[in-house]
Amino acid sequence: MGGRDELVELLERAGLLIVGDWQVEEVLPPPIAWRQVLAPEAEPAVTVAADRADLVAEVNAQWHRLACEAGILGGDGMFLVHAVGNRFGRWARVRLGDGWDLAGVLGEGPGRPEFVTVSLDGDTLVGAATGERSVRLVVVDRLRERREEAARVAAEETPQEREAAWAALLEAAEPTERLLESWANGLSLNPTTPKELWPRLLERSSYAMYKALPTDVVDVLLAHPQWKMRSSVAERQPNITAGQWSRLILAEQEERHRWLLTMVAADRWVELDEETCRRLAADPSARVRSEVARIKSLPASVAVALAGDPEGSVRSVACPAAWPYLDAQERQELLNDPHGSVRVAALLLHHRDHPMARSVYERLDGKSRVLETCWLEDELAEDLVRHGEYDERRALARNPRLAPDLVALLADDTDAAIRFTVSTRADLTEEQRAGIRIDFDPGIHYHALDWVVALHHDHDAMRRLAASSHPLVRRSVARARHLPPDVVERLAVDEDRVVQLFLAESCDDAPADMLMRVWQWWTGSLSTPNRPRGHPNFPRRGLLRYADDPNPRMRQLALDDPESTPALVERLSRDPSEEVRCRAAADPRLSSVAAARLLEDPHDDVRHAAALHPRLPVRILTLLLRGAGNAETAARNPALPAEVMRRMVERISAAAAEDG
Repeated sequence: MGGRDELVELLERAGLLIVGDWQVEEVLPPPIAWRQVLAPEAEPAVTVAADRADLVAEVNAQWHRLACEAGILGGDGMFLVHAVGNRFGRWARVRLGDGWDLAGVLGEGPGRPEFVTVSLDGDTLVGAATGERSVRLVVVDRLRERREEAARVAAEETPQEREAAWAALLEAAEPTERLLESWANGLSLNPTTPKELWPRLLERSSYAMYKALPTDVVDVLLAHPQWKMRSSVAERQPNITAGQWSRLILAEQEERHRWLLTMVAADRWVELDEETCRRLAADPSARVRSEVARIKSLPASVAVALAGDPEGSVRSVACPAAWPYLDAQERQELLNDPHGSVRVAALLLHHRDHPMARSVYERLDGKSRVLETCWLEDELAEDLVRHGEYDERRALARNPRLAPDLVALLADDTDAAIRFTVSTRADLTEEQRAGIRIDFDPGIHYHALDWVVALHHDHDAMRRLAASSHPLVRRSVARARHLPPDVVERLAVDEDRVVQLFLAESCDDAPADMLMRVWQWWTGSLSTPNRPRGHPNFPRRGLLRYADDPNPRMRQLALDDPESTPALVERLSRDPSEEVRCRAAADPRLSSVAAARLLEDPHDDVRHAAALHPRLPVRILTLLLRGAGNAETAARNPALPAEVMRRMVERISAAAAEDG
């Protein structure tokens, strides 16, 4: 069974009426409910012989009787159901329809029922499972109470029991390939994994390469006999010095390898030393020389030499880097180059300083680059501004060389997108910008304006631009690392709340009261996941007053107060809000009992945090590591002893050696 659509079709065939919008139900997750039904110690309330002629009807009748007696079917008839093979992963909230048939439809085949039903309060379940000779109907009541007791028992482990659990993990049967990969991925992300183990995880986990490895380890990896390993290091490893880059590229004997490595170095903005640039600029391969022309630190003399390369493909790439250092004759030679791509590259650069005639413009392909960057003759530019197609006018609106009177015409264009593009130009006064009619959708993601970012160090410019009528200009100002106090004060109360958000994320001078306001509606981004709560100015004291706040965003802050207690952690670990429970699950003061209980939370993020908690009972943690849950997350748990991690890595390395 695949996604939700297939699940809907299955439930409808079973005569079930779907209720609601598939939200995460606040009951135990389906896999844990199934564990209650399939556990060896589970005693069936009813057993129906598999060879019985009326098997389907009997199972349906017995299920309905048990469900009614157990309170599965509430007063409104709603209950939760999960069928075998449901990869959608959530409970379905349903009612019985006319002619319903659970036993005949919800299973591996007609008369082989496999399903679990749960009451809406999550405290009782009735499940059906088919064995070789019979169908077993299992009833489990007082689920919350049973889970609490199970968590308490699991947490009551002696040091000897913990040692025995670790030993059982290491002495278990050979892990599967999938489990070894989960271990390798988890250990690669575990902050306590000993550094000497990092290199041994590389052959099994791609995550390991993204960690900044020690320089001596990187040296060894860059000299690895296998090209796949060397290229992987070059693409992913953050800690590669300029010297290592030079040795890596120059040592490659195969032309294709040198080309790919030089391409990666250019893409990663690697600053190669002058001698390396010179040697690569003399490489026999034109592909290598073309990529060298893109190197960020390319010396002027090397750029000029590449602009005179025998291969036109190299000259065209080198043209932009060399152009500022070429004399008039050298530039003219490129303009007359026999290679078309070289002539075009040179022409675009030439016409940044010299107006382009219509005759030149009309014979060029790729006109958008021309319209965005080149200086056009007045008559041509005016004609395109007044009568050009939308794409032409939009490109001209970005052109920094467009005459002010033509910019003014585009500022009054009939198209809102063109007017908006004009409104973000760097050459406008703020009065001119304010006079442009724009449609600004605050929900659309916009990148910061490059020209504003370039002025972040200029406090006078920041004062002027912070008062701009344009939200995108103000948002771009708010991205500055530091701002004058008066600018911070203005932006902290900006009517555009994204301005406040960017100030919280980027500016170290953001005020505490604004950070608190932003916290109430912003949960964090991938680029700055710890802001605003992790901001140095975020309030740390006086937060206990929020422990009973109706807003769950505020309740969780109570745990950050230095005067908060383990009792408060325990209380908030039972909070109705998933977000608050997740925060409690990450608190170092969380008890072992609570960690075990939260491992069965309805929500993935809470279970994930609980699986990472160092107080999670070892007997449970080792079960997860053996595949009874998310083994990768369990392998990230910082409580794993160093010796256990070493033994796990030995298993990983041994399997990798066998595969090799």
